[in-house]
Amino acid sequence: MDDSWKEWVHITKLDPDKVIDNDAVAEIATSGTDALMLSGTLNVTQENMRELITQVKEYDLPVVVEPAGPEAVVLEEVDGLFVPSVLNTPDMRWMVGKHQYWVKHNSIDWTKVVPEAYIVLNPASSVGKVTGAICDISAEDVAAYAEVADQYFSFPVVYIEYSGTYGDPTVVAAAAEVISDARLFYGGGINNAEKAAEMGRLADTIVVGNAVYDDGVSALKATVKAVH
Repeated sequence: MDDSWKEWVHITKLDPDKVIDNDAVAEIATSGTDALMLSGTLNVTQENMRELITQVKEYDLPVVVEPAGPEAVVLEEVDGLFVPSVLNTPDMRWMVGKHQYWVKHNSIDWTKVVPEAYIVLNPASSVGKVTGAICDISAEDVAAYAEVADQYFSFPVVYIEYSGTYGDPTVVAAAAEVISDARLFYGGGINNAEKAAEMGRLADTIVVGNAVYDDGVSALKATVKAVH
């Protein structure tokens, strides 16, 4: 996809495994969020991903898919594919293994692909459990992962993922300090304006997901207003 995604400061993440009605989708799409990211860790299939795409595609808003694995990749009718590689796991399937399988068995439109270097920091989260991420690490460790992703591997996105819980701003700040080229994404526990503003000052882009389902669209709108 083109580089317009580098201007996004607020992304709303919707989970294909969760139910959301059309009225809520309409409110989200007109909330001022910069893009919709369709993403989930558990029970994501081609079928429910395509159903969610159908729900959101009518709005004038960028829609991207962030797959948990090759089975969840959908490229039709979306603007881009943000593909995670988890850096802080000893299980190389989540760094490169599933990616190799995907490429081996599919013809890839690389113009739509944006690689993400994921640093997963909530051991209780689904993504933490599934990937076996080592989450009990220091801010210095996180910064080192971020610098490796940015300077050595040249990932365009470094994504600090606390997934369902609000993270430590000092950890995010440590990563931000060492990144010079990549965009720093932060996701996890942002459900009000104060948290959005705090992480928005540190990261280039905040990602809000669970708040949509747990706290409603009004909470999402407050997070949008805080960073725009």
